[in-house]
Amino acid sequence: MKSVFCVRNDRDDTLGIAVATLADKGVPVVRLDAFDSALRWPELDEISGLVVFGGEMNVDETDRHPYLLTQRQLMRRAVDAGLPVLGICLGAQMLARALDARVYRAPVRELGFKSVRVTDAGQKDALIGAFQTGDRVFQWHEDTFELPAGAELLATGDDVPMQAFRMGPNAWGVQFHFEVDADGVNAWLRAAEPSLERVWKRSAEEVRDELRIYLEAQQKRSRVLLAAFAERVRSGHTPHPDPPPQAEEGG
Repeated sequence: MKSVFCVRNDRDDTLGIAVATLADKGVPVVRLDAFDSALRWPELDEISGLVVFGGEMNVDETDRHPYLLTQRQLMRRAVDAGLPVLGICLGAQMLARALDARVYRAPVRELGFKSVRVTDAGQKDALIGAFQTGDRVFQWHEDTFELPAGAELLATGDDVPMQAFRMGPNAWGVQFHFEVDADGVNAWLRAAEPSLERVWKRSAEEVRDELRIYLEAQQKRSRVLLAAFAERVRSGHTPHPDPPPQAEEGG
């Protein structure tokens, strides 16, 4: 089987439980550090799926971070080819932007565990159906996006409406960090500590308290989500359509 390529945009990102969960489900994984100037980006025929993770930059800061444009183009080609694509936080924003939607500053900065509402479509979705309305999910972002034309909204929030969407059968954007583990969040907290309370209005200890309360439940749901993504990869991307109904005799 070809590998799923996991794209890291943040040097402090551990990728949480994502890589281990995909590997446990029989999907080979290759990690790409997008910020590595020597990186060779894969061609579509080298990959079985694409997962793009978070970062603090805006998707349109391509002069400062040229690899963002490279990623967006790769995501669009992967979507058009029907490959399974999963964007998380910045990755979700880049997927939206790759699909010609606007990305802009959210009305509020979100940091910590916030409740989401799963739409009717989300309840039936292979990935987002792992979550239920009222579940608390980990957020750390200041940008949001418009829903791409033709996409289906799967989850929403009180302060930031766009929380998860699907484009076609195999491309998902998820604003919240369902993939995190405690080590990864603590690495981000240490990096952000000098300006955390001033910019995000939260203390590191407040966030750690929430991790102790909510992280285990989120991870159980997230493993279900990642297992569904792995199954989509293993099954050859697009799910087999239901067989056409048989014509009644004499019809």
